[in-house]
Amino acid sequence: MYKHILLPTDGSDGVSTIAEHAGSLAEQYDATVHVLSVVDTRNRFEGPTMGLGSDAWEDAQREQAERAVEDAAAALPDDVTIERHVESGVPHTEILDYADDAGIDLIVMGTHGRTGIDHYLIGSIAERVVRQSPVPVVTVRIDEN
Repeated sequence: MYKHILLPTDGSDGVSTIAEHAGSLAEQYDATVHVLSVVDTRNRFEGPTMGLGSDAWEDAQREQAERAVEDAAAALPDDVTIERHVESGVPHTEILDYADDAGIDLIVMGTHGRTGIDHYLIGSIAERVVRQSPVPVVTVRIDEN
């Protein structure tokens, strides 16, 4: 049923919980897990990297994305085939584009369950993916604790 499972990650805590779900499905269906992290090109002047030159910022963000991919891959079962990818752009767009280009059958991703003003201000990548994805999406609630 599922041959290619996408596990998008931003390096947030809880990746092991998401990987547990993706890994279990991959083992059940003998599927490949594609671990993807997206360097968000929209927010260069927000957060801890503000004030860095564009090359330094891009390098720092790419390194963080590569660590996120490796951490997620390390949390998957040893017998699962894994493909690792880092893309740059708007996260939900890159996730959906990758899913289309790679022939993904299922997306397994985390959600923080933000509500109210946090949801309004920060938005939800998972929500956008769920609403726009042509393939099934399994969301795994990540506890803030």
